[in-house]
Amino acid sequence: MTAAPARGPAIALVLVGIASVQLGAGVAKNLFDEISPTALVWLRLASSSLVLLAIARPRWSGRDRADWLAVLGFGVSLGVMNWAIYQSFSRIPIGIAVTIEFIGPLAVAVVGSRRLRDLTWVGLAALGVLLLGAEPADLDPVGVACAFVAGASWAGYILLSAHTGRRWEGLDGLAVASVVAVLLLTPALAGTDRGPIVDPRIVLLGAAVGLLSSVVPYSCELIALRRLRPALFGVLMSLEPAAAALAGLLVVGEHLSLVQWSAVACVVAASVGATRVAARPEPAPPPAAG
Repeated sequence: MTAAPARGPAIALVLVGIASVQLGAGVAKNLFDEISPTALVWLRLASSSLVLLAIARPRWSGRDRADWLAVLGFGVSLGVMNWAIYQSFSRIPIGIAVTIEFIGPLAVAVVGSRRLRDLTWVGLAALGVLLLGAEPADLDPVGVACAFVAGASWAGYILLSAHTGRRWEGLDGLAVASVVAVLLLTPALAGTDRGPIVDPRIVLLGAAVGLLSSVVPYSCELIALRRLRPALFGVLMSLEPAAAALAGLLVVGEHLSLVQWSAVACVVAASVGATRVAARPEPAPPPAAG
């Protein structure tokens, strides 16, 4: 059984995951002229699944029905979240897509919080989200809808990730859930050009996206969620819209406006506040089952 990290290192793991996933998003968007979003997200999940299976070597036997239901639900949320956000990235700017997607984890934070101070940081993060999406833009409605779907799946991912981490040792649950996500998305390849999937250069770039966007962030978050409450985790994830906007600027060339920079300041302040709240001693969660 992997020991849960202390609260400080757990917060650091979440921040590393945020930076990694948004860098991966920027790299992925630059590939959409060569490979469809569906094929790229499949390649990303397939490559990351192989890495996770090799690292975790999960124990498949001796699992009860509750273990399998947890990991299946986690895998479905993982697959839908990734597919939907890549569809959104291909139609609207990364920063705006993640801003809309962030409604999911923000809802988790609002529903799960029991302290006024937590709600204060949630409110500041919400202001940042609103500012980030306030600029007039000709947004593709399909891209917006896909971002909302990704947000709902992200909320499910937060809750199911914590639940799976308590029932599966180490990275076992994440590895198995990634396989579930790949199997879920495989039929969607039927309507795409599968040629780029066998192009060695695209495969290597897809594997790099898989490491940045799946292996690193999901591993960090799964471990961190053994120590952080889902509500506080949701507030910490308020950095996502800012990180996405920065990745869009630095990697894709999607420029930020003054209003969007103000949004960055709001979400960074909210995350700092949430980190200080999380540093207060709280009862440790129950140990992982198994």
